[in-house]
Order: sequence, then C-alpha cells, then structure tokens
Amino acid sequence: MATTTARRASKAGSDVLTLVSIGMLFFMAMVVFILARWGNLKLNGRYPVSTLTFVAILFTSGLDVGLIMFPLTEFPVYADIQKNSEYAFTNPLAIEFGFWGFLVWAIYFVTCFYFCAIEPKVKFFEIALVKWSNNIVIIGTCAFTAHLLFANLSWYLPEIAAGDGFPWYYALIVGATILFSVYSSTDIKFVKILSLSSGGLFFALIIGLGSVALLSDKVSASDYLSTLPLLTNYFAHLDRFILPINDYHAFYLFWWFAWSIMIGQFTARFVGNMSTLKLFLCMLIWPSLSIGLWFSVLYVFHLKGLQTTGFINLAMVFVGIVFVINSLDSLIRLYSDNLNLTVARFGRYKYIGLHAFLMMLLTVLFSLQFIKIQWVGALVIGISLCCFVYILLGKHQQPLPKTKALVSMPSNRK
Repeated sequence: MATTTARRASKAGSDVLTLVSIGMLFFMAMVVFILARWGNLKLNGRYPVSTLTFVAILFTSGLDVGLIMFPLTEFPVYADIQKNSEYAFTNPLAIEFGFWGFLVWAIYFVTCFYFCAIEPKVKFFEIALVKWSNNIVIIGTCAFTAHLLFANLSWYLPEIAAGDGFPWYYALIVGATILFSVYSSTDIKFVKILSLSSGGLFFALIIGLGSVALLSDKVSASDYLSTLPLLTNYFAHLDRFILPINDYHAFYLFWWFAWSIMIGQFTARFVGNMSTLKLFLCMLIWPSLSIGLWFSVLYVFHLKGLQTTGFINLAMVFVGIVFVINSLDSLIRLYSDNLNLTVARFGRYKYIGLHAFLMMLLTVLFSLQFIKIQWVGALVIGISLCCFVYILLGKHQQPLPKTKALVSMPSNRK
C-alpha cells in the first residue's frame, strides 16, 4: 500500500501527541487574535501579484504528491471502523478532507501573515540560531517531499517495479525530478509558470478522471451529487480535527507544521494589496474547494470499485511529479537565498550539483528512516512558540498598530 511508509513513521508517544496538540491550539488561537486585531490591515509582499496568481502559487507550492497519491490508499483504512473505530464519527471522505483541507490551511495563514506583516519589524528569523533552525526545517521537508514520491511510485507504477531488488527505475524518476526542480529554482521566472501550469493540470486531472468514471457503466452524475454533500460532515465535526484523532492524524499535523514556516515565508513574498481577512479567506476557501472536488472524484472511484490502472495512473503520477517539482523549486529557492547558496555565488552548474546532491542524500536518509518528518514538525512548533515569547518579552518595538482590528471596520484609515 502506498502509505505504508507514512503509517509506519506515524507511531507516536503521548509526549509527541501532547506537543502537536499544543501546536494546534496555539495556531488556532493566533488565527482568532490576528483577525480580531489586524483584520483590515493591507498587506503587500516583496513581489505582489494578482489574487488569482497568488492562489495558484499558494495551492501548488503548499501541496505535494501526497494529495494526488494518498487518498485511494487511505479511503479503505478510514472505512474499516472495525479495525479503526476512531474514524466511526464520520465518513471516509470527510476524514480525508479533514486531513488535507480547510482548517489546516489556517496554519499557513498564520505564518504567511507573520512573514508579510510582522517579521520585517521583529526580525526574529535573522537571529543566527533561529536562521539555521529555519533552514534545517526547509531542507528537511524538501527532501521528505521527494521521499514521498519515491515511496508511492510502487503503488501507481507496479509494472516497472524491480521485484525484490532495488527499484532503480523509481530512483531514476525521483532523481530526474530533483534535478529538474533544482534547475527551475535557478530563475524566478519559473515560479509563475510552474504554479499556473500545475494548477491547470490538476483541474484537468479532476475533469479527466470524472469523465472516465461517467463513461463506465457503474457511475452516473447522481453519484457525484450524492458524494459531494458528504464533505459537509467535516464541518459538522470540525472540532474533532483540531486535536489529533490518532497517531496517523498526528503524523499529518506534524507534516503540516513542517511545511508551515517555509510556505509562510515563500507565499508572503507574493501577497498583493489584500487585507488580512481577504488573505485568510483566500488561503482557506480556494484550496479547500479544489481539494474537495478532487477527493470527491476519487471517492466515487473507491465506492464503485473502479480501477486506475494504465493511463489514469500515468496521468496521476505525471501531475504528482509536477507538484513535486513546483514544491521543491519553491523550497530550494527559499533556503538557498537564506543561506546564500545561490547561482550568483556558485554559478549555475555548481549550484545545481550542490543542491541536487543535498536533496538526493537527504531523500535517501528519509527512506531509510534516519530522519522523520515528526522531528521537523516538532522543531517548527518549538520555533513558533519561541517567536511568540520573544515578542512578548518586548525585544523590539510594537510590531503593528493596535488600530487595525477587524471588529472596528475602519473605512478611511490605512
């Protein structure tokens, strides 16, 4: 099963579950505080873009191959409430959406707002120890993304498996993906191209798989109409998804935390003249709608027992690889800028060789379980709490004026 590696890595003790619970409660409290205090504040990043382009950059850089490849392997697990009774409170589609959609994007909102509005004044991430910890997070999560691609290829491309030997073909696919990602990170012009193209390919995949299902004799349009409402059960049980349901849910939350600081840094660059409230809505609603549509199509495949062999699997792998390239491009660009490991310093060929070697090495270490994503997520929670304490201790001036409250709704003040 494609997510066997992930589930094996998800075993957690009570202390780990407590840590991720503290992280979730802290970030949810920050969402409320930010919206109440600075809801109308106008935000602009270093490279402001249109709202449409920002949403595309957010969606495609904030997700990876797991979105494409995990659901079909997870639906049966969530449906088997005899073995997994903790999932009995709602349906498998709502569970899957809860692990990927809506509320967890609020974590990204907090970090994006912080890096766009507060970090330029606070400069917490310029402290040497914090700077190095931050880049360790980025590099580690970057490699974990490539590892997930490697771990899932056997489920989607079993015909090129190497039997009991080493899966060289899978390694070549992942290696080529890493090389392409490093190359694209050499020029910022690729950001918009990758984001818009991967977003377009994702929607084409939704339409394509939905159409294939309708052409079968097992699926009708009414099946989709009856499946989509199942997503509302997520909102009916929203409180159940704030704290970890089990170890596997905790694994997912750590995974989201691991991404959050770097996605916040990256997306904050592209915020274009939008209020804090608009940023919040964009970051929660639009990605969640896309995810909900995709999961609904896959859930119909699951319920009707439709196979995704052949061309369908190839299409899913292709889009998944594009997602990985987009994510790695964003993350490599971010940590290379932070650590001055840039093309300007090393030249194009040395730059490509350095970052390709680093990513491939760390991908192997993740595959061998020498590094776990939970460790990276725990480090992010620790950094976030330290940042909050740093601000409370008043090591700087007031980061933002108090008059930017959502509840006051000013119409003529900046």
